[in-house]
Amino acid sequence: MNDLRPCPSCTGTDATPWPAYSRDPWIVARCGTCDLTYLRNPVDYVALEEDFAWEKTYEEKKDATKGSTSLSPAIRSLRKSLKLTHKSKQHRMNTWFNGGHVLDIGCGNLMNVPAPMTPYGIELSKALHAYADDWMRARGGYCVHGAGAEAIWDFDAEMFDGVVMHSYLEHEVDLMGVLRGVFRALKPGGAAYVRVPNFGSVNRRVVGANWCGFRYPDHVTYFTLPTLRDAAARAGFTVELVNRVGLPIDDNIKALLRKPVAQ
Repeated sequence: MNDLRPCPSCTGTDATPWPAYSRDPWIVARCGTCDLTYLRNPVDYVALEEDFAWEKTYEEKKDATKGSTSLSPAIRSLRKSLKLTHKSKQHRMNTWFNGGHVLDIGCGNLMNVPAPMTPYGIELSKALHAYADDWMRARGGYCVHGAGAEAIWDFDAEMFDGVVMHSYLEHEVDLMGVLRGVFRALKPGGAAYVRVPNFGSVNRRVVGANWCGFRYPDHVTYFTLPTLRDAAARAGFTVELVNRVGLPIDDNIKALLRKPVAQ
């Protein structure tokens, strides 16, 4: 077990534990400086690569919660009735990224980057990396095996028109390392699509510790929109919210982190 770490966004050490959201031995706390909620004692990358690989913990959580929490079906129905559903991100990427080269960090086996864009990836799980690399090489790109905050620096500066971080950023221990690396790797005007659990959602506030966004220990950071904006700004990004109308009743935040055009 690692020592208690400082806040992954502002590096503050004044943290208030949240016993209701902690599960022995994992300690969830809220930063007293920037208000970010995070896991204070995450495991290292080696453990995340094997013992707590995404494909294992996802299935365990899905089985334990039957795929959702008690309010999720009602919330999905409400979103549909209010016409708050959206086209899939794959349909919107050409608008967001203007085609070109797109990097998918923590790509797993979902293959989020559609043609005609050229897909690149980073994946920590050995099994999922092999699958993704084969798929991407057949389309002109490739996938790097490693942790996102480390492997992002293997790519050239301003190489990508877009970056995808779909259900990834909540897993990354080195939050600012990966955000700064993404900023460097994006072309001016480029954007990173982020989808993270919405710690500020109505569902989390009502069902508490049974919320679908809690996964121990591979979810290491829990964002609200203000704390996501704050972390993104520290790396140089502006934030464009994608699901701005339905955010309060959405269990996820979906946003574009935009790199400013050079002046």
